[in-house]
Amino acid sequence: MQTPERWILAFSVSVFTGLAAAAGLSEADRKQALAELERTRAGVAAATQGLSDAQWKFKPAPDRWSVAEILEHLVLAEDFLLENTRQKVMQAPAGNPDRDYKSTDRMVLSAVADRSRKVQAPASIQPRGGRPPQEAWNRFLQAREQTVAFLKSTQDLRDHVVDSPLGRPMDAYQWILYISAHTERHTKQMLEVKADPNFPGK
Repeated sequence: MQTPERWILAFSVSVFTGLAAAAGLSEADRKQALAELERTRAGVAAATQGLSDAQWKFKPAPDRWSVAEILEHLVLAEDFLLENTRQKVMQAPAGNPDRDYKSTDRMVLSAVADRSRKVQAPASIQPRGGRPPQEAWNRFLQAREQTVAFLKSTQDLRDHVVDSPLGRPMDAYQWILYISAHTERHTKQMLEVKADPNFPGK
């Protein structure tokens, strides 16, 4: 039978261990995600700045999106993914303690940004006609600022894991990487639109 002193010691150790587990996100990981979010934000800025109204609304084909529509989709997707991470992923249980999360980090960044595999966006995050350039850019910045604030203020991003469309369980930190990689994916799409031979000169 445990003495009260031993029980208190055991309880204290368990609390300390729980706190240590909750502090699983390294500063290096946080810095990497912040750098990814900044890099892809800058990529969107470079792809969208200085476009005329004709360039902004140009569609290479009736079933393809314009730059305006792509940016609207990015905003809708980032809002959705961040809210899903906050409300669902952060309520999920812990993953396997032996999981190779570093390889999953790399897979998320590479696989999501790869445009060789086409996917259909859910109806809820498909564009609804695009927004004027300044309004669209402001909405994108607002969405990105919320993502950055969540990353900076949340410590236990490694401690909640859910199944993912990539075929591997993903923790909340990896869903932040997913947001950035998704932005890169669609920035490439913007560049494809601008490279179309019929893209307006001005």
